Amino acid sequence: MSLALEMFAIAPASGSANLTAPQRRFLSGKARWVRAVYEAGLSTIPSIVITRAAWNGLVWERRQREDRLRAHWVATLFRLVGPDGRPPLLAVRTSTDLVAAGLMPARTRLAPPASEDEAVDPRQPLGRAIEEAFESYGDAADAIVMVQATATGEIVQFLSRDALSGAIGPAPLQGHEIPLSPDASRLSEMLDRLSGRHMCITAAVEKGNLLFLSARPYQASPGAELEAATDRVERGTWTEEQAVMSVSLDRLPAMLHPSIRPGHAIDPVATGLGVSPGAASGYIAFTAEDAARFRARGRSSILVVNETGPNDIDGMRAANGILTARGGMTSHAGVIARITGTPCVAGVRTLSVDAADMSCSIGDRVLHAGDRITIDGGSGSVYLGVLPLSRPRLGGALGELLGWSDATRRIEVRANAETVEAATTALTFGAEGIGLARSEHMFFSRDRMAALRRLILSEDEDDRREALTGLVDFQTGDYSAIFSTMAGRPVTVRLFDPPLHEFLPRTEEDIDETAKSLGLELRALKLRLDRISEINPMLGHRGVRLVVTYPEILEMQVQALLAGARAAMASGNDPVGLEIMVPFVSTAHEVTWVRERVMELVDAASLPPVMRQRFAFGTMIELPRAALRAADIARHVDFFSFGTNDLTQTTYGISRDDAPAFLAAYQRKGLYELDPFVTLDQKGVGELIQTAIQRGRAANPALKIGICGEHAGDPASLAFFARLGIDYVSCAPYRVPVARLALAQSRPN
Repeated sequence: MSLALEMFAIAPASGSANLTAPQRRFLSGKARWVRAVYEAGLSTIPSIVITRAAWNGLVWERRQREDRLRAHWVATLFRLVGPDGRPPLLAVRTSTDLVAAGLMPARTRLAPPASEDEAVDPRQPLGRAIEEAFESYGDAADAIVMVQATATGEIVQFLSRDALSGAIGPAPLQGHEIPLSPDASRLSEMLDRLSGRHMCITAAVEKGNLLFLSARPYQASPGAELEAATDRVERGTWTEEQAVMSVSLDRLPAMLHPSIRPGHAIDPVATGLGVSPGAASGYIAFTAEDAARFRARGRSSILVVNETGPNDIDGMRAANGILTARGGMTSHAGVIARITGTPCVAGVRTLSVDAADMSCSIGDRVLHAGDRITIDGGSGSVYLGVLPLSRPRLGGALGELLGWSDATRRIEVRANAETVEAATTALTFGAEGIGLARSEHMFFSRDRMAALRRLILSEDEDDRREALTGLVDFQTGDYSAIFSTMAGRPVTVRLFDPPLHEFLPRTEEDIDETAKSLGLELRALKLRLDRISEINPMLGHRGVRLVVTYPEILEMQVQALLAGARAAMASGNDPVGLEIMVPFVSTAHEVTWVRERVMELVDAASLPPVMRQRFAFGTMIELPRAALRAADIARHVDFFSFGTNDLTQTTYGISRDDAPAFLAAYQRKGLYELDPFVTLDQKGVGELIQTAIQRGRAANPALKIGICGEHAGDPASLAFFARLGIDYVSCAPYRVPVARLALAQSRPN
């Protein structure tokens, strides 16, 4: 296209201005909205645009003392002159769809060129402003600059929609009043229809009339964006699918949790990893007992520890937030916090906790029990004192959007849950089943922990069977309650998989208390702990290895599951959809060994036919060897469930709990683009999953495929999973809405 056509009027002061298709493609940002308002017949400030190539051509011609382009540029500038024939003062603005730092602010009230040569002189006010505007874009070759007449009336700003409620405008912008002109409503409705987002509108009031100057996108609250999306469907502007696709998944979690009020989150005293979204303020508590005491007195608390373990569960539930010095996204603190919906910041390297002294240091600051802090589990920031919080507002718009998303989604969304409370929360958010019930998590309380420790520390089969007797009673009641709560929806239960170091006492105080609760001599307990300690417990005596070496544990758990299912159905509940899966397998032989024993117990249980028909046996794929030998394993199971946390850990050879010590440095230096424990590594771990699915279904076409790691709640990872032909994902209860919308926005093959 000729450079002469790359300088043109988009809203002339008089006459018409027809644009060619290539000229329309140049328009972006403010220039696009100016043209749209002009074409709608509303009053618009006279405006022209010029491309970088055209301006460079003008400057080059001036050096060569040529004037072919200059004549056209001067003619274009004259499109800004009104009927009175007087050249107006000028304004120069950048115009782009991108939000970029460093763009030149608008230059206003510039004197118009006094001659044709001055119109292209980079040293004169107009030319200098245009030159600096293009320079502020950097290397963007498609940049445009907009030149406008300067408005003479009062400048006003308002929003096309309310920033908090999402209602159609005109709505006030902080510090500004809404103009009374009826054109304000027409502008708001028209720009909302064309842009599909909140816009900040700048206009001038001249003799009672509203003159449009420019508009830019405005970030409203997440709730306002959802309300606006559903309103656009009601107005016929969008389809339901367009509304679903418009949802910003990164901002959705903020709707489900408290957040720090805008303008107050400044100067954090420390930063770690935001591993469970939401903000919380409260008194520092260093022990579970202190957190419980604060709660009993009606006060908020933040549990501050070096790292959490099963002994801290009561405190984690009592506290309003959790702050740990160690750990990452898949640490004990992160997993439990996401299940319970508690804000959590982990891996704060500058935090050191001295529980004996009831104090902690963050850098050179020392804080004591009872001091107050605020944490943001989204950003990972820690603040001194109490910052004001905004409570979540869950309106009907979210429910409508989730309902529309279900109409196009083909992949089920289940939840990771092992308590009635977590299951109920998951159902509230629309979960379609439980995809991961971690049996060992059912023992996260002091009385149950004692029973589980008795089992782990037992010396022989008789001791184990005695310990198991109490566990069966616990598990039967738990499973019955969960099956009843889920009302016939599928419940996938993982067999025991307790890494021993997470469940055994570690501190001297805890060891002494455990010895007393189990009736053991302190010295004998310490000797036993030494004998069963492992160098690398995450790769040690856990998962399938536990039930192979101790078959009575498998028998106990399956019997408890079946008894719980019968108890639930005896109460008149829907048929139980029980699915049992084996964790941490590496060979088909392990799977067949467990399957034979499980099926013997199932067949002997005389289950109701409808429940027996729904029963399924599967395995988790968490080790690279299992993924590569998927065909061998698939012949003996009904489903695969990929545990992406452990699969990432074993593929990378990185301990997920120790990773925060160096992953940030890897990302800063460009060695890792993303944290692989947050967003799935598609090239490595993803290829293993894809290979396993292909080989597994080649051997067993009826094989169901699920994903149950933390990645099942990450939008970028979900987009990848949607292309693999999986059947379901399972994530933390508070991530269920995110997963439902993310999968609806993805396009499965």
